[in-house]
Amino acid sequence: MMLKDNNNEAKKALIIGGGAAGFFAAVNLARMRPDLQVILVEKTGKLLSKVKVSGGGRCNVTHACFEIGELVKRYPRGASLLKKTLHQFNPTHTIEWFKERGVALKAEADGRMFPVTNQSQTIIDCLLKEADDYQVKTLMHREVVSLKQVTDGSWKVLFKSGEEVEAAVVCVACGGFSKREQFYWLDELGLPIETPVPSLFTFNLPEHPIVALMGVSVSQAKVKIVGTKIETEGPLLVTHWGLSGPAVLKASAWGARILAEKQWQFQANVNWIGDYNEQTCYDYLQELRSSLNTQKIYGKNPFGIPNRLWDFFLQQCGISDSLKWADLPAKSQRKLCMMLTNQEFQVKGKTTFKEEFVTAGGVELSAIDSNSMESKKWKGLFFAGEIMDVDGVTGGFNFQHAWTSGWIAARHMSLI
Repeated sequence: MMLKDNNNEAKKALIIGGGAAGFFAAVNLARMRPDLQVILVEKTGKLLSKVKVSGGGRCNVTHACFEIGELVKRYPRGASLLKKTLHQFNPTHTIEWFKERGVALKAEADGRMFPVTNQSQTIIDCLLKEADDYQVKTLMHREVVSLKQVTDGSWKVLFKSGEEVEAAVVCVACGGFSKREQFYWLDELGLPIETPVPSLFTFNLPEHPIVALMGVSVSQAKVKIVGTKIETEGPLLVTHWGLSGPAVLKASAWGARILAEKQWQFQANVNWIGDYNEQTCYDYLQELRSSLNTQKIYGKNPFGIPNRLWDFFLQQCGISDSLKWADLPAKSQRKLCMMLTNQEFQVKGKTTFKEEFVTAGGVELSAIDSNSMESKKWKGLFFAGEIMDVDGVTGGFNFQHAWTSGWIAARHMSLI
């Protein structure tokens, strides 16, 4: 059955997906073209659910990186598209957009940007108010099962419920799908799809003794995926299942496809004291053997790492808690340096990083006009957000792509 509305005469624009990209496309389009009836449909019963949980409930809106050449380096997939799209709408525009609506953003030391309220609800309320002000119509529990263009160029969208709606333009902004078969209704349009694989996940280390240190973190570690060119650095966190934190999440993003092919069974090496290599670490310990010769090695952490981690490494190297620096055997010293700067971990599986869950994959960028977000094959069909084969590392980059693509799609949809 055809959905009824209060204004059958108005042209309709349909946005599929009630997340960040879909909402941003909807509210901007409604503002640009108040004569259009903008309808936003959401498969679930929740709007902006990822916005709600992002950044530990604070919403990492964007990143304070204002040079486009540097910004695109944070996207393992999609950099070529983003080099063009970010000229139209970038972090500066994002900050200004929210500021104009009474929401101030702040940058933290690592560049992540949050609302000054530290509450994701601030961003949600802003977007909901915008939708209300410009009369965006939202329909919940509407799962799309078919999308077809009819003879006059408009689009007929069929939902699982049996309802259908006809719209002059459509924007697909339903986020990433975890399984290839979920793209079936886009396959019917002949759109090329890159098979999705998980991105931004943590490394599982079943039964490894280091998991006993859950909660311990270091501020600057280096992670290398053995057998690849992937090397990342940043904070690293020990969890009850293995390793997490930005350094690991970045490695998982850059290695998403490679690690999927390996079925998430691989070797990762960690340098816990990122400024040192094995030799410079050895040399520094040699100095300590002279300057601290009568002191016990336990209780003296020379690298600024957590003491629990330092003591763990000493235990793993068989260094007794009564040993003094002057008596440290060369073999134990070499083993300690190796563990500090190049510890080997056999990763067996992954755990989804729930707050930042994204997939690598989606509609291939070769099928999308980077200037407008419109399908090259189908006039009046646009895309925004993670449904495209674009994904960034953790830190606000995926949201920035959502705002950017949503705004561009809205701008060009408004030209109908």
